[in-house]
Amino acid sequence: MVAISLSKVQETAPALVNLYKSAGVSLAKHGLDGLRAAVYLVVDYSGSMKPYYKDGSVQALADRVLGLSAHLDDDGSVPVVFFSTDVDAVTDIALADHHGKIERIVAGLGHMGKTAYHLAMDTVIDHYLDSGSAEPALVVFQTDGGPINKLAAERYLCKAAKLPLFWQFIGFGDPGSKQFDFLRKLDDLAVPGKRVVDNAGFFHAGQDPRRVSDTELYDRLVGEFPKWLVAARAQGIVRDTAGR
Repeated sequence: MVAISLSKVQETAPALVNLYKSAGVSLAKHGLDGLRAAVYLVVDYSGSMKPYYKDGSVQALADRVLGLSAHLDDDGSVPVVFFSTDVDAVTDIALADHHGKIERIVAGLGHMGKTAYHLAMDTVIDHYLDSGSAEPALVVFQTDGGPINKLAAERYLCKAAKLPLFWQFIGFGDPGSKQFDFLRKLDDLAVPGKRVVDNAGFFHAGQDPRRVSDTELYDRLVGEFPKWLVAARAQGIVRDTAGR
């Protein structure tokens, strides 16, 4: 059973119906239909991200994540963390008011700073622990470059491996840029040398992320989640009964 029905999505967010359907196909393809999981969205608010806010790329990602979340979580909203040098905002995007929501949030934010992953990661971890959820969580973490403090980001990821959180990093920008070398490194951190399970994935969405098809995006967002679930359940990080 899906968390939120198609008829409910048609009623509350008709513009997301096709995204919801595409997400369902990808979840079924990866054996995740019927799963219950929390979904988070983390978005980069550093200065170099300005074009992606202006052209609607960030809003499009938020809409797609909402379409996915409706299958996994029944509250109809996604917690969203905006980060740059610090955490700029912690808010929610809901099915009922998703249209233009990114623009409305950003209108209330200040200076676009640098890129500090670990502060955003800490915020997600705290939010998840405070929620009291027993379900696993998929964290969609968008950025257009490496962090100002690589050591802190790696340390947070390794510590978070003991929690039922999977971090799916998505890069906006030139796939050939060295800016993404650190994310490739995070994706490949040793198990169990550095962390108890492989709790992160990474893929590029290119310089115009809106051009990535819904099918491809959803396949990439959930593609590594099933393997992590198996490993996390084997380690007792995720309860065997979660989502089933």
